[in-house]
Amino acid sequence: MSERSSEPPALERFLRSLAARDASSHTIRAYRTAVGAYLDWLVEHDVEWTRPARHQLRGYLAHLGSDASRSTVAQRLAAIRSFHRWAARDGLTAGDPWGAIATPRLPRRLPRVLEIDEVGRLLAVVERELDAADAARPEATALATALALRDRALVEVAYAAGLRISELAAGDLGSVDLRRGEIRVIGKGRKERIGLLGRPAISALEAYLEHGRPLLVERSAGTAPAPTAIFLNHTGGPLGVRGLRYRLDRLCRAAGLPEGVSPHTLRHSFATHLLDGGADLRVVQELLGHENLATTQVYTHVSPGRLAAAYRDAHPRARRTGSA
Repeated sequence: MSERSSEPPALERFLRSLAARDASSHTIRAYRTAVGAYLDWLVEHDVEWTRPARHQLRGYLAHLGSDASRSTVAQRLAAIRSFHRWAARDGLTAGDPWGAIATPRLPRRLPRVLEIDEVGRLLAVVERELDAADAARPEATALATALALRDRALVEVAYAAGLRISELAAGDLGSVDLRRGEIRVIGKGRKERIGLLGRPAISALEAYLEHGRPLLVERSAGTAPAPTAIFLNHTGGPLGVRGLRYRLDRLCRAAGLPEGVSPHTLRHSFATHLLDGGADLRVVQELLGHENLATTQVYTHVSPGRLAAAYRDAHPRARRTGSA
């Protein structure tokens, strides 16, 4: 992690503590920006950051809200609160001055979810691409087939294991155990978990690894070392987050899925369909890699049909009797 010499010592120490906890470079960069701007504002207003008054914090809150969206304000306040909590734990301050300040909260949005038949439509698009590859010019057939096999494996694995797009991009050959139907991923906070693969995902991944990926590897000839990423692009290099997003977005459009569907929608759909099928909430929490159960509980609101069914099955007065 690079540091700017002009940063206040407390901010430098805070950022080092984030790096020590394996925070991502994106998180460190965002926290540097948010906390740095906050400390600069306090200096400009001749306020000591270790003991700002309540009216001064409200002044900064008004300053933030004047030129930033509610989501941006919420993100920056989260970084600032984290900084103050760290400072209190390290004995630099007596406590968190923001603890007594009421801050705006974002309304909790329900995640967009695909219906099961919409996931089927997405997979049908890939199957059509495989059929089209077989009918293509002989010199183009091999590459087109390899890419279609990759795309089918990509969608199947993403939906079967509920992976984030960053986890798909980071997956390598050593993380997959097809015999056990497992894929090992490193999620947020560098936490490792096991994603499970059903038969369709295993079959799609086997076909890609046997008949698609070797051809893509050949196209990276001369590159050393040989790529170990599971999913490769048309030149044989690792298919990064941007490339994965482009491919999944393209497939979603080709399937005629609603506007706003994103690669993360497959992860939301994975969780919701598991709950619809009767999976325990804590099992879904473990499979998603959520640290807090509250994060997973949002999916219970997506599925009112499941809640109603559970109520009817469990509550002694939920079913109507023959008498009025």
